[in-house]
Amino acid sequence: MTRRHLTFRCEGAQLFGTLDIGEASGATGLLLVSGGNELRSGAWCGQAQLAARLAREGFPVFRYDRRGVGDSEGENPTFRHCAPDIAAALAAFRTAAPHISRVVAFGNCDAATALMLFARELPLAGLVLANPWTIDGEEAPQTMPASAIRRRYIAKLTNPREVWRLLTGGVNLGKLAKGLRSAAATKPAAPAGLVSEMSTGLAAFDGPVSILLACGDRTAQMFAEVWDRADPRIEHVDSASHSFSDAAAREWLHARLVDMLERKDLAGRAC
Repeated sequence: MTRRHLTFRCEGAQLFGTLDIGEASGATGLLLVSGGNELRSGAWCGQAQLAARLAREGFPVFRYDRRGVGDSEGENPTFRHCAPDIAAALAAFRTAAPHISRVVAFGNCDAATALMLFARELPLAGLVLANPWTIDGEEAPQTMPASAIRRRYIAKLTNPREVWRLLTGGVNLGKLAKGLRSAAATKPAAPAGLVSEMSTGLAAFDGPVSILLACGDRTAQMFAEVWDRADPRIEHVDSASHSFSDAAAREWLHARLVDMLERKDLAGRAC
């Protein structure tokens, strides 16, 4: 496996990218789109490790720092305005690995949201979207989604020790009542505007899509509150790690990416 570091331009700024490519390189590549202020190496170097592993398995992988992040110049445009960064990285990927005929994009958090908003404008064959961000801003709300609160209280009420605490006065009844009111809430946890844009953008993308949610992650829980729960593209993993950092979630994510990269319906989608 070879790892190459390179530069490319985006609206006058110099961006840095990394290409991982194996000796037996296939025609389907993976573009890793980082979210927020995350470097292209990923949390705990998770994206770098993922890229190396997939490259050894025959899938070239390109990672990059968008403007204003890591090694790249310029100001961070945020997920709302990063379509030029994705397009420039995609072009750089194709230049560095000209044998690739199709590219799948993977994004976590607001990178997933950016792909939902802009993928229809880009020559991409498929999308893997993890824990999409649904808040029209940079800061997460401090309150938990109602569904997460319900799961928490269900777990407590099926735990004999917690039931004993309730019966013996070891539970703050005022706090309990407040929690139960929150659990009963049905108000969406995210602005309808952004979620509607995400839905519209994704509907206009005609390639295969996989939506991956870590059940214990608050961002994923907020997404589940406002998205169609019957969407057949959604898959869940029993993890609280936003970045799929625990061993089981890491293996699960890798398998889901390989599933997408090997999909037979990608073969006819040269982009």
